[in-house]
Amino acid sequence: MLGKCLENVRRISPLVHNITNYVTVNDVANAILAVGASPIMADEPSDAYEITAICNALNINIGTLNSRTIEAMFRAGQRAEELGHALILDPVGAGASQLRTDTAVNLMKKIKFHVIRGNASEIKTLFTGSGNTHGVDVSMADAVNDENLAFMAGFVKDFSRSSGSVIALTGAIDLISDGGKCYAIRNGRPEMGRITGTGCMLSGIMAAFIAANPENILEAAASSVCLMGLAGEIGYSHLLEHEGNSSYRNRIIDAIYNMTSETLERGAKYEIL
Repeated sequence: MLGKCLENVRRISPLVHNITNYVTVNDVANAILAVGASPIMADEPSDAYEITAICNALNINIGTLNSRTIEAMFRAGQRAEELGHALILDPVGAGASQLRTDTAVNLMKKIKFHVIRGNASEIKTLFTGSGNTHGVDVSMADAVNDENLAFMAGFVKDFSRSSGSVIALTGAIDLISDGGKCYAIRNGRPEMGRITGTGCMLSGIMAAFIAANPENILEAAASSVCLMGLAGEIGYSHLLEHEGNSSYRNRIIDAIYNMTSETLERGAKYEIL
């Protein structure tokens, strides 16, 4: 199933509209291209409303907010929902400031997202309405580990049921649930946390996977998470002695580009809870 989800992305090549943060916008575009889909970026409200109508998916990332982009997120999101497009919310830094938290919570209230993807602190903030996010990074108190895995899987299932969205909590152990099944995924490298944008790239890729696999949203989300983590593993194995995080970013994108369905199926590390 995981490999088939990737094959569908490359066969359909969905057009993904990204209202994302300017720190990582280029990396998001390149990652979407690498997986076989097409990116477009538009965050002027009137333009975003029109652009999202010609796309197959909308990826909303709140990493660098201002009043103009917030308006664009709501207008494009409501239009995408009307048209039945794939909708992803990446609540970057929710819990770090009131603006980010309020924006993410209000987006959830007014727009039905297929998937909400964030780190443990961000997801906890959206579920409880308050949080302890350390900048855009996960608080260590919220991190998923083997000791709290069962509890956190239950939490993700609960949030999925209450929100009506697939919840993708990503970190050292990724948890993806539709309220029934929960994938616990162990692909990736800790060094991925030293690169700005791996989560943003994942959200863009995930939007493409959801658009290309609308009948299997949970599996599509899990496939995209496995793919990103596996690309991190492959990219790290190809680093030369003198290379660092800048080269690693490029190696990850190259690994996404060269990923095959067979490699994904063989390299995915997950269990279903």
